[in-house]
Amino acid sequence: MKNEILEFYKQTSCYTDLGLYKEFAKSLPDDIKTLCLLLRHQTIHPFDLKDEEQRDDTDSFYGDMTKVPKTSLIFENDLFPTAQGIIAELLRRDKNFSLNRNIQDKVHVCCREDAILLASILKAKGKPAKVRSGFASYVSKTDAAGDHWITEYYNEEQKRWIIVDADIYFNDEILAEYEIDFNLLDIPREKFIFGAEAYLKLRKKELKEQEIYYASNPITYGIPAAIRGLFYDFHSLMNNEIIFLHQPKYAKEKNFLLSEEEYQELDELANLMLEPSINFLKLKEIWETNEKFRILSGGMN
Repeated sequence: MKNEILEFYKQTSCYTDLGLYKEFAKSLPDDIKTLCLLLRHQTIHPFDLKDEEQRDDTDSFYGDMTKVPKTSLIFENDLFPTAQGIIAELLRRDKNFSLNRNIQDKVHVCCREDAILLASILKAKGKPAKVRSGFASYVSKTDAAGDHWITEYYNEEQKRWIIVDADIYFNDEILAEYEIDFNLLDIPREKFIFGAEAYLKLRKKELKEQEIYYASNPITYGIPAAIRGLFYDFHSLMNNEIIFLHQPKYAKEKNFLLSEEEYQELDELANLMLEPSINFLKLKEIWETNEKFRILSGGMN
């Protein structure tokens, strides 16, 4: 692995830079399993709060769900889009950053925030890490693959990138419910469909439209969903882990239904993204020269 690439992924963005909390992050466990389990006990996934049956569960993995304040946002992603903000809020609610955090003091965020939180801590420890976006059927409990974010970090001893899912690293009982029979701390490559891969397989008719979806309201299927995943992942590969509202303005204004010429332009980008380390310099060149991939539409833009 070229040193230039590893040094790039040690760098931070406005989303992964921990500022004054960098030293705190360094004090957290170095062991990836211990760290992921610790982080899993700091947050609640909003989808579980939306589920009425789980909301009444007094003995869930998170704790007594009935104690979560009804007045708090189910999705706190809007409040804490950065890793620094998440850690600051967790420590504001309770300085005891441990496995025993009270359920009412947990932050309600999704897979993206869990991914950037893990990546930010690894970066603070001097480890190359990157957030990735794509699709996974193992989180949806169906044959279709739903949008999902994970973290990759470079293992110096093994000389390879390792995929980690910090979002659903629960106990063995819950993992059994998801029918997950592989290691979430070293996810096999075939178990996760990166955004570019989903897009290209849909373009080649190797996947059906209903097999890829983005959990918007209403749910988005097929190519429009894959384009979102592709751009989330492209930005993340460039250390710019944009929030859910952010997408290139030109594509969002067309509701991700593009011309054939525009699809072909994305074909080129997606093919490079299949091997991001090999094509790192070409991807950086696109990042630096193609403005329309970076001019974003958001809540106010």
